[in-house]
Amino acid sequence: MSSDVAIQPIRHCRAAVRPPGSKSLTNRALVCAALADGDSTLTGALDCDDTRVMIESLERLGIAVRHDSASATIDVTGCGGAIPAGQADLYVANSGTTVRFLTAMLTVGNAGRYRLDGLPRMRERPIGDLIDALQQLGAEVSAVPATGCPPVLVAAHGLPGGRAVVAGDVSSQFLSALLMAAPYAGSDVELAIRGPLVSRPYVDMTLAVMSAFGVHATAADANRFTIAAPQHYQGRRYAIEPDASAASYFFAAAAITGGQVTVEGLSRDSLQGDVTFCDCLEQMGCETQFNRDSITVLGRPLHGIDVHMNAISDTVQTLAVAALFAQGPTTIRGVAHIRHKETDRIHALAVELRKLGAEVTEREDGLSIVPRALHGAAIDTYDDHRMAMSLALAGLAIPGVVIRHPECTAKTYPRFFDDLKKLDRED
Repeated sequence: MSSDVAIQPIRHCRAAVRPPGSKSLTNRALVCAALADGDSTLTGALDCDDTRVMIESLERLGIAVRHDSASATIDVTGCGGAIPAGQADLYVANSGTTVRFLTAMLTVGNAGRYRLDGLPRMRERPIGDLIDALQQLGAEVSAVPATGCPPVLVAAHGLPGGRAVVAGDVSSQFLSALLMAAPYAGSDVELAIRGPLVSRPYVDMTLAVMSAFGVHATAADANRFTIAAPQHYQGRRYAIEPDASAASYFFAAAAITGGQVTVEGLSRDSLQGDVTFCDCLEQMGCETQFNRDSITVLGRPLHGIDVHMNAISDTVQTLAVAALFAQGPTTIRGVAHIRHKETDRIHALAVELRKLGAEVTEREDGLSIVPRALHGAAIDTYDDHRMAMSLALAGLAIPGVVIRHPECTAKTYPRFFDDLKKLDRED
């Protein structure tokens, strides 16, 4: 791929697409399959940077993984909770799910020393709250003392279990990591959430994947979970849905162009909370159709909304771009935690939307966007896949939009720009 991609405005947008498999589901299923008794086959699995570093890390730990990218299939021979490798240096690039899920997973080993590290930005992404919770459960884990960020060191001697309190306001991945490792503790695990829990649908997704592999958690209330231990996941065949976060770009494309896009393989009953992004577009004026195995968005004149997006924060950038084409201001609230993602997404969005001509007010937990006369611009992507994919949508209706360093989309959607071109169809 060239260093820059010029986005061509679309004349007719009427298409059906099927995004690749969910990254969130793929990496959760990989952890459960790796720990399981017996063999598992994951179908519809995503092949991207984030899933590759997870697979490579599992292989370094001595777990047999066979990945057939052509058929989107991954076969995993579970280790039965006994990590084969006694030591390993694991490179996680900038994959938050990989570093957080594996940190918790490695503590269940009986005798091992492991180090997890990644790109420079990874050394700025918080993991201290997860480490604190693991220490409460008896694990020996540490990160850089001054920052609470990677690299992470794990000295595995089994996870004793017990009760832990985990912060919920930075990343739901902390709780998901603890939940997936908890069945392999020496005794029952109780997890209590301190403060508001961001991105709750991702925790529900974790519980659903665990259940599919044979382990169930008990929720005393919305902020407290108990997992009976010890128990084991069981190998199985597991089908992975298309990525709902990736689908949001195509839904927004319909909204921006006044076209019609159907995303196949998703429904209102999806395990992924990000399908409710369509509800936001409906509030803005679009029509949505939920079918048994597809979702269709029909673009209509848009108007601004005031919306709390804590539960679907991976779609904030997508909605912000759609807001450029609405009548009146749009305010996005409740997403302070996205400042700790691949980049500070609130600030980066404000900078790039202003380049396109919008009036943007940045706040600690979100931003307000007032549409103005729009024009083309060269968009910086901050090595953040979602910045590249969301801002590219502006170019579907604004001539002269250029995306710099588009290769960052390989993190979760390597063929994004190829699929985006397929939206331009003659009637």
